[in-house]
Amino acid sequence: MKTRADLYGGEATQLLRIISMYPGLTEKQLCRFYPGREDVTRNLLSHLARQGRTRQADTGGYFPYGNQKAETDPGMVRAAWVLLDFIDRADYHSCSEFPVKIAFFSGGELYEIVHAAAGQEALVTHALRQSRDSGGRRIVLVDEPGQIPLLEFPGITGFCTVDGSGNVSYYKKST
Repeated sequence: MKTRADLYGGEATQLLRIISMYPGLTEKQLCRFYPGREDVTRNLLSHLARQGRTRQADTGGYFPYGNQKAETDPGMVRAAWVLLDFIDRADYHSCSEFPVKIAFFSGGELYEIVHAAAGQEALVTHALRQSRDSGGRRIVLVDEPGQIPLLEFPGITGFCTVDGSGNVSYYKKST
């Protein structure tokens, strides 16, 4: 007979990994990492909170134990929505360094989700022009489509925005 730990131990570990990498994600987002297993994910979130391994902030975001500040990075939360559009095809994903929020592999290709906050277009462009080309495809998350003409660096596959409900809209730069 299998114990609860046998049944859900691996899933709990994966869920803790996601909460640690992307602090501040909502229950809705965390459930989307496990399509068809939303009830199990909700139960695991509740169990992990009772154990004191995670906690839910007033904002609704989940944070790992020990993260007393519970500061949500809105760019990371929005980048997670973009990742979730590809989650069924992502072989591996992880957080990354500025200005890349999330990197993931899909079909043998590296994808980077770059966040270009309004007013930081020149900084992001400079950082990614100077960095050595990762060989990956870059999906650039902008606050508004008007930023798109201000961004030019190697590897751009497309642009996107994310609304408050998590809906992602994709754009291509016209040449």
